[in-house]
Amino acid sequence: MTINMMDVVGRISYNCDIMFRVIDIREDQGRKIAVLYGEDVRLIADAPYEDLIVMDQNERMKVSREYRSLEEQSFKLFRQDIDLLKQKQEYDTTNGYKKAYNYFQVPGRVLHIDGDPSYLKKCLSLYERIGVPVTGVHCNEKEMPNKVGQLIDYYRPDILVITGHDAYSKSKGTMNDINAYRHSKHFVQTVREARKKFPHLDQLVIFAGACQSHFESLIHAGANFASSPSRVNIHALDPVYIVAKISFTPFMERINVWDVLRNTLTGEKGLGGIETKGVLRTGMPFNPIKNEQS
Repeated sequence: MTINMMDVVGRISYNCDIMFRVIDIREDQGRKIAVLYGEDVRLIADAPYEDLIVMDQNERMKVSREYRSLEEQSFKLFRQDIDLLKQKQEYDTTNGYKKAYNYFQVPGRVLHIDGDPSYLKKCLSLYERIGVPVTGVHCNEKEMPNKVGQLIDYYRPDILVITGHDAYSKSKGTMNDINAYRHSKHFVQTVREARKKFPHLDQLVIFAGACQSHFESLIHAGANFASSPSRVNIHALDPVYIVAKISFTPFMERINVWDVLRNTLTGEKGLGGIETKGVLRTGMPFNPIKNEQS
């Protein structure tokens, strides 16, 4: 069977447990090697050409339905959290509903830098559905350290997301060796460059990492939240749920890490972080300008 670029494939040796897109095919010592991007998880992998099989439409739809079901369940739980946050904020702002104040809310602005344009598009769609103000930028993981500074200067975000694809390779070293990871060192360098602009953890909230990323290095570099504590795969949309929770939490409140993680698709094995302030701000009065008819 011929495998072509952008085909959706599974790895025979892994019982086709994950769907991948073929993004490159190269020769390595006389063997054909395919470079794969996960369709629903932020994993990059190399695989022998002969270990791949094109996933038929029925199988793709079956796997896709399973992921969509998980995504929708996670979204509903997250939506409940956001509604509770808004009700609490309304109660506090109106002095226990005793006074009818005209107020407005300014959720935190997100700059999402992603190494995968397909995942970035999915994330932007979810941000829009939730109501988070966001700017998305596609950037190769290796180029992120050189570009993040100017992007921060231009967009002035409250929350920065640095993600794409990653993977741990046992043949390259132990799990403690950052050089054994595909892009963890680039994510770490990017976080460090961002912290040169905003050293304080509550000035700029940072999420960094992808599948199997070196969690400890990312946190030590200055990320508030990162992946992956147990070196497992994370879902493509997990960063959105984390930063959206931060975006809608008032800046006078601190976020319990478990409250952020519990409604993600991956949970604490794939995601972790440190206590962080929210970034939502409330103002008043709310006085929209109305167009007057002459």
